[in-house]
Amino acid sequence: MARYIIRRLLQMVVTFIGTTFVVYALMFANQNDPLQALAGDRPVSDNVRQVLTEQYHLDDPFLVQYAYYMKGLLTGDLGRTLTGRPIGDVMADAWPNTIKLALLALFFAALFGIGAGLVAGLRRGTVFDNTTLALTLVVVGLPIIVLAPIAQLVFGVKLGWFPTTAGARPDLYGLILPALVLGAASTATILRLTRTSVAENVRADYVRTARAKGLAVRRVVSVHVLRNSLIPVITLIGVDLGNLMAGAIVTEGVFNIPGVGSKLLLGIQTEDGPLVVGFVSVLVIVFLVTNLLVDLLYAVLDPRIRYE
Repeated sequence: MARYIIRRLLQMVVTFIGTTFVVYALMFANQNDPLQALAGDRPVSDNVRQVLTEQYHLDDPFLVQYAYYMKGLLTGDLGRTLTGRPIGDVMADAWPNTIKLALLALFFAALFGIGAGLVAGLRRGTVFDNTTLALTLVVVGLPIIVLAPIAQLVFGVKLGWFPTTAGARPDLYGLILPALVLGAASTATILRLTRTSVAENVRADYVRTARAKGLAVRRVVSVHVLRNSLIPVITLIGVDLGNLMAGAIVTEGVFNIPGVGSKLLLGIQTEDGPLVVGFVSVLVIVFLVTNLLVDLLYAVLDPRIRYE
């Protein structure tokens, strides 16, 4: 197990360097005039332009700029935005909101997706099964940019069950509706995957043997069916955590949540390369760590899996 973890950590380092290099290259190639984009329609004086250009190494070649960025990253310095604010402070304001939103969305997706998928897989062909399949198709077919305003109008404006916007410091209740919207597609996917996996395991030989031994139905379902059915679902949930954090741009924009999505969108619009690359670097770390934890969970769910 220790050798496996060390090998994965080395792979994570290579992946992290490669990903940040690609993102930095894309931002470098896409930059037109970041100083003018930051100033908008106002002119930028030559003195200010020269100072900012030297400060952010904008006149250096791409590899030199990337080397400066990696040097700061390895020493714990994420740099400053083009407005002069430390990127670490921007992250300290944005990440807590996005983490709460993503974890709440993942909780709802796992709760409703696994629960309904288990029932649908055990009762294939019933009204509940057919209804959930139809609903999940509708949810998957609706992009968040359409689903979010509809949910805001129906549950926020018409019914008044939830606040229409979360505000600058959202509480748990204010994040429920955005989390349900953000996790809707994940809920549908987890439900369909759980249903398929449960339906396959119900017909497996070890389940028939457990039933023939006279084990209670609840134990057969919880220990033999559900535990083995969760292996592919755990993989999906691990990937979805990073996807939810990265894909919160629309949800945070509709519900006015000052999180990572809104900061990334602002950084892209103003061509603020250090801000965008800083946030993406943290997202990459979240992806890598989550995938490592998911792989280690396999051995917990299935004792047959061992990492040599």
